[in-house]
Amino acid sequence: MNFERLLQQRLEALRREGRYRTFADLKRRRGFFPVADHFTAMGSREVTVWCSNDYLGMGQHPKVIAAMHEAIDLVGAGSGGTRNISGTTHHHVELEHELADLHGKEQALLFTSAYVANDATLSTLAKLLPGCVIFSDEKNHASMIQGIRHGGSEKRIFRHNDVADLEAKLKQVPRDAPKIIAFESVYSMDGHIAPISAICDLAEKYGALTYLDEVHAVGMYGPRGGGIAERDGVMGRVDIINGTLAKGFGVMGGYIAGTRDLCDAIRSYASGFIFTTSLAPAIAAGALASIRHLKVSSLERARHQERARALKKSLKERRLPIMDNQSHIVPVMVGCPIHCKAVTDTLLSRYGIYVQPINYPTVPKGTERMRLTPSPVHSDEQMATLIDALGELWAACPVPNGAYVKLAAE
Repeated sequence: MNFERLLQQRLEALRREGRYRTFADLKRRRGFFPVADHFTAMGSREVTVWCSNDYLGMGQHPKVIAAMHEAIDLVGAGSGGTRNISGTTHHHVELEHELADLHGKEQALLFTSAYVANDATLSTLAKLLPGCVIFSDEKNHASMIQGIRHGGSEKRIFRHNDVADLEAKLKQVPRDAPKIIAFESVYSMDGHIAPISAICDLAEKYGALTYLDEVHAVGMYGPRGGGIAERDGVMGRVDIINGTLAKGFGVMGGYIAGTRDLCDAIRSYASGFIFTTSLAPAIAAGALASIRHLKVSSLERARHQERARALKKSLKERRLPIMDNQSHIVPVMVGCPIHCKAVTDTLLSRYGIYVQPINYPTVPKGTERMRLTPSPVHSDEQMATLIDALGELWAACPVPNGAYVKLAAE
């Protein structure tokens, strides 16, 4: 069998569909985010990044950088092993205490990413709770889907943010059966916000645990950055919260927060936790500094929300096809993978604006888009440049059905 040929055919299929992904070689400039250097075979040039998940720019914050430098000077680079084998340092312990406090829970547990945290926790819970049925929002992240699949338990998928459909499915399961409702607070590709309180009402009515992914909300919502659940005053009603250190907090890593027994059970049984080298102490230190700062500072959150509102307003005024929502996510719809890549390639080559095209499997086919993520440090001038560039591209090639003809990157 010609394995290389088979792989080449698979890659060529992606190219034909317009879904083959290329990565931009970027080097961020400390203190000048969202400006970065873009490297190609022709050399490098300055670009403005409009798709970073470092939502608040905390990856550039002086307190975060200083904490990471200090940790490296004090303890060195790596953690030295898994959490069970010398990889639990004081930096990890401090960070878990801070995260538990952030969410008002008894305990928190660190993972190398929020993807691993979702996969490990959901799959382990399914195995620890015999006969468990997991109710999953149809737009849940791939990591949640993977965790549910790995757990091997029965699953029921309910329509996105549809409380009535969720209740109808809950009614079909015996009340004494273990149940988990898994959902997100902010859905990152559409920007929708979940009705957390109403879902908690159903969980209490039908005896289900609630598992809430706050990845795209921690740091950015709530008086102390605890997420949408904190903002809405329902954090205490959610049983398990999943979060990340890589977006609003600007570093990397993931975690869960819940009861002491819950975290202890995951710590003791989850392969994704047991057999993985722990985060480097410097990363934990940086995340700790970021969380502590955002617990007491609302300036970043306020500026972030203002920037998101301003960008949405400007896009609407130019009649550009944005998907409206109540969050900070700004999706600009294209609807074709080839056209979407052509637009983003042209933005980069002609205007020095970096936005990554979003296509299947991240979003359903036919809903390809650009996902803009304004930050507190995007200036009015940078925003005006983006709006003008998009306006020029859309004015040059609109078609009646809402699709867009292919642009040749220059």
